[in-house]
Amino acid sequence: MGKRKEKIYVIGHKNPDTDSICSAIAYADLRQKVTGQVHEAKRAGHVNDETAYVLDRFGVEAPKLLTDVRLQVRDLDIHEMQGLKPNASIRDTWERMRQEQAKTLPIVKDDELVGVVSTGDIAKSYMDVYDSEILSKARTQYRNIVKTLDGTMITGNEHGYFMRGKVAIGASSPNLMEEFIEKDDLVILGDREEAQACAVNIDASCMVICKDAEVSPKLIQKAKEQSIVIIQTPYDTFTTARLINQSIPVKFYMTSGPLTMFRMNDYVDDIKDIMAKKRFRDFPILDRHGRFKGFISRRRFLGASKKKVILVDHNERSQAVDGIEEAEIIEIIDHHRLGDIETVSPITFRNQPVGCTATIINQMYEENEIEVPREIAGLLCGAIISDTLLFRSPTCTPLDERTAKKLAKISDIDLEQMAQEMFNAGSNLKGKSAEDICFQDFKQFTVNDTIFGVGQITSMSKEELAAIRDMMTEHLPKVLEAHNLNMIYFMLTDILAESTELLCVGTGARGIALSAFDLPDNAKSLILKGVVSRKKQLIPVLVETMQQM
Repeated sequence: MGKRKEKIYVIGHKNPDTDSICSAIAYADLRQKVTGQVHEAKRAGHVNDETAYVLDRFGVEAPKLLTDVRLQVRDLDIHEMQGLKPNASIRDTWERMRQEQAKTLPIVKDDELVGVVSTGDIAKSYMDVYDSEILSKARTQYRNIVKTLDGTMITGNEHGYFMRGKVAIGASSPNLMEEFIEKDDLVILGDREEAQACAVNIDASCMVICKDAEVSPKLIQKAKEQSIVIIQTPYDTFTTARLINQSIPVKFYMTSGPLTMFRMNDYVDDIKDIMAKKRFRDFPILDRHGRFKGFISRRRFLGASKKKVILVDHNERSQAVDGIEEAEIIEIIDHHRLGDIETVSPITFRNQPVGCTATIINQMYEENEIEVPREIAGLLCGAIISDTLLFRSPTCTPLDERTAKKLAKISDIDLEQMAQEMFNAGSNLKGKSAEDICFQDFKQFTVNDTIFGVGQITSMSKEELAAIRDMMTEHLPKVLEAHNLNMIYFMLTDILAESTELLCVGTGARGIALSAFDLPDNAKSLILKGVVSRKKQLIPVLVETMQQM
């Protein structure tokens, strides 16, 4: 399997806005055209309704979510292969190993990995020649025996199993055979009719007839009546005896557990210590559904390189996707103040005092003499409209305005109309009931014996948030009772102001919030400046405060 093509991710900041997502999409397009390398736009957070409108308007899919850029198993060179079924014979297993030049093979049942088999396991099967009962101990299926011996089944059911008795060679006289051959044994025989008859009389489970020797119709009929399996093979007695153990199902020799397995989404940092302690050559990899995907070798693991990322619309570590310190940043395109991101090596860092990153991306299309595609022009124009509030923001520059007008012509849009539709789409709460709004983004948590819920609504309109506040203040006590919760916290998050007004319902809820965020007891409203994330900024603080009480 060839080494996978290295991919470079282009990603904006957490809590992404329209500029962050649209600029990532556009720059991934530009970079791929300029360099020929694979670039993929990603997003570090939820797509807000304004951005979703812009993407839908120009028929562009939202980038896939990437919440952590630490190296994952999926980023490594995985040796993908099809699994063998547990009943596959040792012979078939060995053939697969030779064909694929593999040292380890997966054993899979109903898409689930049940074991692995290595060349060492195969070698062990060849050493167990002194155990004459190993075929029955392994519950060997008759069709495995037929296939391994290139044989033909004369009587019996190939789906049946050899479950009792030993393997014996009936080369002696009938008198001697009766001394060492017992009922239910598997007997390897030649063309001597008296020996064949003796095996039937003893009531063997299976008779393997070598050199395709004939068996009389009378004996065949009697064998059928006694449910004795008869298999003809072209091999001589020695070769048959040597080959027959190779019909044993691989599940008898496989390593079945507990297996050291990893999943595609596992982070390399989290598993490298486990890998170091386990001296295996290959480790099984499962997909997110628990199905076997392939193997990763220790060599490929040790040779893994960091994820390569390009940051757009930010250059501060606190705003960057999680794990950024473990990634290789190769470029930054931004229009904000200088932040605190550090790199090991010099990189291209383009930072211009304009109102929107999209303005810079358009410049780079021009510098590389590449025409901006219509849909990309629409995305970039939408980003400028959003960041500059249609040129009304004090951060807007003449370059932003000229660029937006140029992109509007390419994408065939009216700037005023586009802006109005974008800002209207920025809220998807109109016409929704209090219950709909409450549970649009609501999660429940438990700390000690306290069960509490946290909901969140984000908007760019203070008026809309004020209306929702009145609605939720009346509705939340009903939710508290209906869902048997001790407390409810509801976040009214103003995207533009980057702040949250926190509504508290339930005994002790307000006091916990005041203590958690060090607010004065007489605060009329709980305004949390800079708090926009429930997961990162609210829940951990509330939980820590509750645990200390």
